[in-house]
Amino acid sequence: MAENALRIYTTTEKTNYKIGEEFDKNSLSVKMLYEDNTEKEVCGYKISGFDNMKVGTQTVTVTYKDYDNLCYNYKKLRGESMKVNYNSTIRSCFIGYIVQAIVNNFVPLLFITFQSQYSIPLSKITLLITINFGLQLIIDFASAFFIDKIGYRLSVLIAHLFAALGLISIAILPDMMNDSFMGIFISVLLYAVGGGLLEVVVSPIVEACPNEHKDKTMSMLHSFYCWGTAGVVVISTIFFNVFGIDNWKILALIWAAVPVINGLTFLKVPIAPLINEEENGLSLKELIKQKAFWGFLLIMCCAGASEQTVSQWASAFVEKALGISKSIGDLVGPTVFSVLMGISRAIYGKFGEKINLYKMMVFSGCLCVLSYLTVSFSSSAIVGLIGIAVSGFSVGILWPGTYSDASTSIKGGGTAMFAFLALAGDVGCAGGPTFAGKIAGMLGDNLKMGILAATVFPITLIITLIIMNLHKKSLYNTKYL
Repeated sequence: MAENALRIYTTTEKTNYKIGEEFDKNSLSVKMLYEDNTEKEVCGYKISGFDNMKVGTQTVTVTYKDYDNLCYNYKKLRGESMKVNYNSTIRSCFIGYIVQAIVNNFVPLLFITFQSQYSIPLSKITLLITINFGLQLIIDFASAFFIDKIGYRLSVLIAHLFAALGLISIAILPDMMNDSFMGIFISVLLYAVGGGLLEVVVSPIVEACPNEHKDKTMSMLHSFYCWGTAGVVVISTIFFNVFGIDNWKILALIWAAVPVINGLTFLKVPIAPLINEEENGLSLKELIKQKAFWGFLLIMCCAGASEQTVSQWASAFVEKALGISKSIGDLVGPTVFSVLMGISRAIYGKFGEKINLYKMMVFSGCLCVLSYLTVSFSSSAIVGLIGIAVSGFSVGILWPGTYSDASTSIKGGGTAMFAFLALAGDVGCAGGPTFAGKIAGMLGDNLKMGILAATVFPITLIITLIIMNLHKKSLYNTKYL
């Protein structure tokens, strides 16, 4: 029976698309017409000619190659199976961000314990923070050059392995080595490698999963870092109060079980390619020629700075507002900030299809400026606490929103784009609090004036977003879009 022609059927009359909106492939039904006038639905067809960043009338072409007679049934079964499997992939990525929260937030809760138990100067202990995030910056940069070579599955497995080794070794090495600080130092190096890799690989794994609302999923993904942070603080505090701070090594081993178990799940879950076979990925040289890429780097840097500037000083304001001890304030402050940031991301993750991402990010930037001004000029500690809470809520969408917007706008950016976005964000996380602290020091240790000066970060973010939106046609008009 000879093939005659393709017939295209659609379940929708939709012919108009907004800039950045994906073509609705699910509405199509492609059938092969044979000489005897019978039809058979087919799969394996390809769609070309649609550019979601191009303005004007476009012709969409459907081409088909007949693979086998069971193609359609295979497609249906595969579609149902992959939906379940990719949901498990996304869930594993959610837990991956909890792992990152564990490695970044558990050990700092033990700094005072390390000082008293091992007689380590506080100046050396605080150096561990610099080591952790400094090594993560190096991993961010290096990832652009090796992840594509070894693959995402091996990369995410290595990340979980190093995170687990770091948490296990910190319970063992300080007592085994003559120099306890060196044991802690080695442990931090190990889990910093894991944390850095998780930052780079988890977001693109989620982005690659088939999903109609990827920006919603990305926001929900990043909310799990917030829940992880709050969970680590609250659960660890409860553990220390019930079982005693002297049993912190047991808790370290319990936390280590999370990356071990989640790493095992990544052995089985499917991982979709970030760039489809029919797409041409950008080389690093081509990527850096994209004007939009540099705009997103600036936005990401400002997002990281906006997020961390107030977060780093949250505990001090909580102590004054609630009149509680410094040790409890150090726990409560970051928890309030993280919970509000997580709520913001969860809201967008739930209702993202009803919210314009660009408008949401501009609004969030303006709200961040308002929260900074509240913290800076308020004479009331309670109002200052409200400012911190609003700040946490306002910055929630900025980081994941930038990931989603960049991925949609720069097709073929691949691993290098995500790696450099993570690097820019981490630079902002380190630079924002440092900038605020330097300004505060110059003005007689006036922290409020330091935070006021840091409004330059959300303001720059807002301006960059507006400029990129006004000039998106010239920024995004490339053959890769």
